[in-house]
Amino acid sequence: MAKHADQTGGDGAGTGAAHILDLVRQAIPPMHPGGRPIVAGVAGATLGLRLLLRSFGLRRAGRFVGRTGLIGTAATALFFRVPNRVTPAGVGTVVAPADGLIAVVDEAVPPAELGLDPTPRPRVSVFLSLLDVHVQRVPVEGIVTHAAYRPGKFLSADLDKASEDNERNSLLIGAVAGGEVVVTQIAGLLARRIVCDVSPGSPVHTGATYGLIRFGSRVDTYLPVGTPLKVRVGQRTIGGETVLAELGGAGSSTGT
Repeated sequence: MAKHADQTGGDGAGTGAAHILDLVRQAIPPMHPGGRPIVAGVAGATLGLRLLLRSFGLRRAGRFVGRTGLIGTAATALFFRVPNRVTPAGVGTVVAPADGLIAVVDEAVPPAELGLDPTPRPRVSVFLSLLDVHVQRVPVEGIVTHAAYRPGKFLSADLDKASEDNERNSLLIGAVAGGEVVVTQIAGLLARRIVCDVSPGSPVHTGATYGLIRFGSRVDTYLPVGTPLKVRVGQRTIGGETVLAELGGAGSSTGT
């Protein structure tokens, strides 16, 4: 009887520990693969500098570097976090491709390198600060029909001309609900690397992670001509959750 009780208690402790571990994993979002080399570099540089200082007998300085580096490594890992999101249902639902602040709601011609009709169409520009999640999410269910990268400048991403002058990567998505949606990753003042994990011919699902811009950026979404928008300038977006528009929908207010 005593042995049976010990086994039960042990199993209960194990189950409890596993449950706590699951809660911790849920609370701490995973990191995008594109950020792992940078986090490893920060950690490696910290360790190397600390060992160098210790070799010269500068133990106090080494401890300071170690603590500072640990904070820096954790902050860098946090920058590349990929939190779970609950995407609204509906094949025609267009969601924000990024976390951030809506800086522009207007009509504009999509990036020229996509070779689209130059008719201006509704555009929503989301500016990402250093504190925002920097992964990008697919705005609408469909198939990537074209992808185009264009090198450029690194102006501050909150400037209007950043959409035209900065380095960018654009995707053209043929939406399942009908029509075409363009999403463009735009490098910012500090950004020097755009990562895109999908290519032409790839089926994509609304809210799925597809790319990353490192350190400050902007993401533009172009919708079919005449699409009413559900957002406005100054509104904060949650990537994969905030609804920008409904393709083919009616009765939505246009953001101005």
